[in-house]
Amino acid sequence: MTFSPRSEQTRAAILRAARRRFAADGFERTTIRAIAADAGIDPSMVMRYYGSKDGLFAAAADLDLHLPDLAGVPRDQLGQALVRHWVSLWDGGPSDELLIVLLRSSVTNEPAAEQLRTVFGAQVAKTVASVVDDPSDAPTRAGLVATQMLGLALCRHILRIPPVVALDAETLIASVSETIQRYLTGPLTS
Repeated sequence: MTFSPRSEQTRAAILRAARRRFAADGFERTTIRAIAADAGIDPSMVMRYYGSKDGLFAAAADLDLHLPDLAGVPRDQLGQALVRHWVSLWDGGPSDELLIVLLRSSVTNEPAAEQLRTVFGAQVAKTVASVVDDPSDAPTRAGLVATQMLGLALCRHILRIPPVVALDAETLIASVSETIQRYLTGPLTS
């Protein structure tokens, strides 16, 4: 569907307002009315463009994880490169608040869980597939990488487990990199 320039401006304003509101209030407490007020439009316009709160959330949470190109990374440093990226992303990258909302919401909201699976599934799988020896292992290896990174984000940013929160970035990267390296290049069975 093609929209006029004015419509595109309205859609962009709605998305900006939605991202701020979802990040500040979470999925459950965010309302279409609040987003519309933030965007300076009538709530019916939000529904016109996005259909529902779930549709708007999916559009607002359609994030690019900006995963690094691992082609030039030495094979024995793949885990470190990915973990460094994840830690910088979760600990203050441009989408960090919305990523936290997406993770938090996905536990109790199926559309949010589907969006998390979509964002992480496609982007992590593509990055992992670019470095694994056996392409048939890529989905399993990508899934394992995602479990570690999502689990780390959950413990550090949502559950706020004190020893995990207290770790400085370099210690955290060093501690988790070996596990990710093993998921990428080690055997899948013992």
